[in-house]
Formats: sequence, C-alpha cells, structure tokens
Amino acid sequence: MKSVIVLGGGMVGVSAALHLQRSGWSVTLVDRREPGQETSYGNAGIVQSEAVRPYPMPRDLGTLLRIAMGRTNDVRYRLAALSQHIEPLLRYWWHSAPRRHREATAAWARLIAYATPEHDVLIREAYADNLVRRAGYRLLHRDPAAFELAIKAAEENQREYGVQFRVLDGNELAKAEPLLRDDLPGAIHWLEPWTVSDPGGLVAAYARLFQRLGGRLLHGDAQTLGETSSGWSVDTDEGRIDAEAAVVSLGPWSPDLLQRFGYRVPLVRKRGYHMHYHGGTSLDLPLVDTALGYAMAPMAKGIRITTGAELTSPDAPATPIQLGHAEAAARTLLDLGTRVEPEPWFGTRPCTPDMLPVLGPAPRHRGLWLDFGHGHQGFTLGPATGRLLAEMMNGGATSIDPTPYRVDRF
Repeated sequence: MKSVIVLGGGMVGVSAALHLQRSGWSVTLVDRREPGQETSYGNAGIVQSEAVRPYPMPRDLGTLLRIAMGRTNDVRYRLAALSQHIEPLLRYWWHSAPRRHREATAAWARLIAYATPEHDVLIREAYADNLVRRAGYRLLHRDPAAFELAIKAAEENQREYGVQFRVLDGNELAKAEPLLRDDLPGAIHWLEPWTVSDPGGLVAAYARLFQRLGGRLLHGDAQTLGETSSGWSVDTDEGRIDAEAAVVSLGPWSPDLLQRFGYRVPLVRKRGYHMHYHGGTSLDLPLVDTALGYAMAPMAKGIRITTGAELTSPDAPATPIQLGHAEAAARTLLDLGTRVEPEPWFGTRPCTPDMLPVLGPAPRHRGLWLDFGHGHQGFTLGPATGRLLAEMMNGGATSIDPTPYRVDRF
C-alpha cells in the first residue's frame, strides 16, 4: 500500500487525508495541534457554493483611496508592515484586471461546483449533520444604490452559473429576521450555501472519521520535513515517520516550509479576527454586513462576528480595530449581548495573488505534493481540492483540469 504524510490539520489537510485514504493510501496526518484549531476554526462557518467568483482586488481609484486613508472597515493595514505585502499585492492588483479575473473565475468556479457535494459525503459519514444547516445566508445592504448593483451582479451569476438567490426588500428582511431593526433597504438571500454552527467542530468530526477508517493522527513539526532515499520523513511525538509521499497543506505557513526546497510561492496574508457574543438576541441565518465589512453568524458559542482583512506582520500582536468597528455596527442592528471570550481570536487567510489555490506536484521533488492557498475559501473548498489531489496522486483521470492550480505558474 502506498504511504503518505499529510502536513496540516485544517479543513484542507484533513479533507486531503480522507480522500487519499479512500483511494487506497496509508495516510498519517501530522499537525502541531489538534485538527481544526487554526484558520479553519475561526471563519464564518459558511460553505459558500454561491462564491463562483474569487475576490478581486479593487482597482478603482476611489476605493483604493478609501482603503489607503483607513475609511473602510473591510481592509486595514499596518504601515510598518506594508513593505512585506507590496510585491504580492502588486501581483494581486495585476491579476484582478477584468480579463485575468475572468480567467481565474473560470478555474475557480470549476472547483466551487464540487464544494457542497464533497462536503455532503463527509458530513454524512462523519455523523456531523447536527452541525450543518442547509438554508443559505444573507447579504445585508445599507445603501440602496449598492443594493441595486449587488442584485445585478447576483443575476449575472445566476445566468452564468445557475446559483440561486432571493431578493428581500426591507419589509421581507424584517419578517425573516424580526429581531433586526426594520428600516434597512434589504438583503440578498443566497439559498444554496450551507452554514455550520461550529467550524472547528466540523473539521474535528472529519478527523475522527479519518481515524475511524484507520488513519493515523500525530503531533509533529512540519519544519522537520526531509527528503529520504525512499520518500519523505517528518519528526513527531512518536519519533520519525517515513512515507513515499508528503502533502503540504499548511495554509499560510506553507511557503515558509517550501522555501527550504527552493520554491517561492507569493501569498497575500490576510489576518482576520472573531469574537462571540451571548445573552442578547440571535439570528436565524448568518448575515454579512457588506457596507461595514464583517459577518455575523449564529454559532454554538453565540453570535460570532468575523472581520475582513488586516495586512500586518505574521508575528504582530492583535490589533482588533476592525472587530471594534464591526461590533459597534452590529449593535445598531440587534442586541448582541456581551462578549464571551476575554480576547478576540485571530488567524491568517492564505491568498495567492492570482486568487487560485496551489494544487499538484512539486515539480523538482518526487513525491512532494501541494494543497494550500485557498484564500477566504479553504473551509468551503477543502473537500473539493482533496478529491482532485487524490485523483492526481493516483495518476488516473481527474474530475477537472488541474493545470490552472500548478505551482510552477509562479
């Protein structure tokens, strides 16, 4: 039986481990922590099957000036750390041009089409239906003009990709979410996404499924990965382990490891924050407040507020300014109650400049495979890319063309 070490216990790594296991590999999953405790834990908990277009960087001067002057809450930057982000941001801006963004969208949408079908299999096998609701989520708009533009964009996505939505005017939104204030222009209800009450819990359920099917889960240091005469090795709490192949699924930490092997993969590292609130009112479905750049989602611990992107140093202390603005904005909509945690959680989203994940073989190292860089959608796309990775590693036909995701495109 072929053997593989999967490095990284987030949604992407656990999903890759499961798909490889299902296709005949002996799999050891290695992480420094328990599965689902890093970036996969901290998101808004939405499997975004409607997200058929990756997030482009704004290119109009007005929006860029608002970001530069700190007048928007969806993006914030620390000036002292900006030099670390300049090169990937310039690449991101270049790839966000209309023609190149259309090319990225074509490759992105092919992956998104597998998001809910692949999650569905794992959810049922992991007995995790209690964590999942299949009723969509809502995009709130405070500005009528922006609302009209969003409706037109949704109609375009429906025509091109078949995604389903419903437009709610202010009265319909007030009926759907009666605890919200009732003077808002309206919302777009995306009907097909799934929402999760405990994102880290879902990853943990997938990891338990992996173990139940015979997979091995160990604590170890991915930075000890080394090439051997017969494959790859890594140091764990149970000693050194060896396998024929290794998969790097370390999210934002992947490029640091790969640099040792001569691969330079640019990433826009976007930090995000979250906090839970209890004792106030709740929501029926997650709500994204587009004007203020945050999301609110009903979770097991209470309402979770998740923020947009902060561009800062990887080791910088928490500066949850965006979270403060988001909390203040949310309190104008409903009674949040009080904070659950003493300090906010924060983590980093690994976004490639061309908005596509890195998926496939490392071209100069036999048996080394890559699966990271999913941006804002690792939680959504982990099972989909896990399936494609397993297909490639088994050398057979693939469900979609993997060429756009290869690492040598950089």
